[in-house]
Amino acid sequence: MVKNGLYVVMGVAGSGKTLIGAALAHALDVEFVDGDDFHSPENIRKMAAGIPLSDDDRSGWLNALASRLRDAENAGKGVVIACSALKRAYRDVLRGGAGDVRFIYLKGSRELIGRRLASRGGHFMHASMLDSQLAVLEEPTPDEKAWVVDITQSPEQIVANLVTRTSA
Repeated sequence: MVKNGLYVVMGVAGSGKTLIGAALAHALDVEFVDGDDFHSPENIRKMAAGIPLSDDDRSGWLNALASRLRDAENAGKGVVIACSALKRAYRDVLRGGAGDVRFIYLKGSRELIGRRLASRGGHFMHASMLDSQLAVLEEPTPDEKAWVVDITQSPEQIVANLVTRTSA
């Protein structure tokens, strides 16, 4: 198993980034970082009010996560970060933090993700913002070599498949 891999679990809100990211980190015995914890109070207020973040709003957040990837790489440690990384430009910022970052794209239908968001409580991200996230989403292109994961699978299946891929 690769112990020093750098992974970013990406996708829109409700796709399972935190659930899958935390389980993958546990399975790989590496640190898990929830990108939501790096948002500024202003960003959280905006999202809680149903206001989509701009590229400027996300800049500091992405740079902080890139720095976290760089720190892990410099320490020779693995890390799994849950981060929406909706645009290629955002992923490029994260890639700039460390040499070999693997993106894991959690992909699902608008209907499935919408149901998940509607049933989720206690999170600052409004379910109403799903459409704005889907409008901004730029799915990873083949040259990004992201692992695309179908989220209709169980979390256990998804993590087992990812662990197998990390050791290949």
